[in-house]
Amino acid sequence: MQPYFADSGVFIALEGGEGGGKSTQSALLLEWLESLGHRVVLTREPGGTAVGAQLRSIVLGHETGDLSPRTEALLYAADKAEHVDSVVLPALEAGHVVITDRYVDSTLAYQGAGRALAVEEVEHVARWATRSLRPHLTVLLDVDPELGLTRFEGADRIEAEPLEFHRRVREGFLNLAAADPQHYLVVPPGGGPDDVHAAIRPAVEPWLEKRR
Repeated sequence: MQPYFADSGVFIALEGGEGGGKSTQSALLLEWLESLGHRVVLTREPGGTAVGAQLRSIVLGHETGDLSPRTEALLYAADKAEHVDSVVLPALEAGHVVITDRYVDSTLAYQGAGRALAVEEVEHVARWATRSLRPHLTVLLDVDPELGLTRFEGADRIEAEPLEFHRRVREGFLNLAAADPQHYLVVPPGGGPDDVHAAIRPAVEPWLEKRR
């Protein structure tokens, strides 16, 4: 499937393993962009829609128990399809900046590399679900899973996977970034939230300029 980049609006995805600070950086980006006068939609996957919230409870809840990796991948794809059609595309078509906490790369890294499914097969399903819509910029907050997994309590079903699973996920993310450097910013570990935010701004600004 040919990549599709929206002609209006700016689409930014924050990706990375557990404990990387995606939610914090999403909020800081929102605050900064709104201070510049941009209309911004901040959303997430899974769970950025009413349907997505139900799917999130299934894929992340411990009560779900074991799922077939293919079932899990399809549930995430369903969340993405609803998210793109009802939230992301309408906001981009209105000329807004969309920030999403996780997008297709998470499915490729977690359900592909992490679950050891064929990444090209998972990608075909995920790209179909999202109409092949790509972010203009994906910010990969890289973190060693041995560190990231210590930064929160009460792990959900995916966070509770073994360390080796999360190592495969990290490698999957880095491979995706290396394959398309024009549309990725890899932020290495280290530094506080403000330092990370300062590193992200220069990568976002050119896309804002192109939108004008």
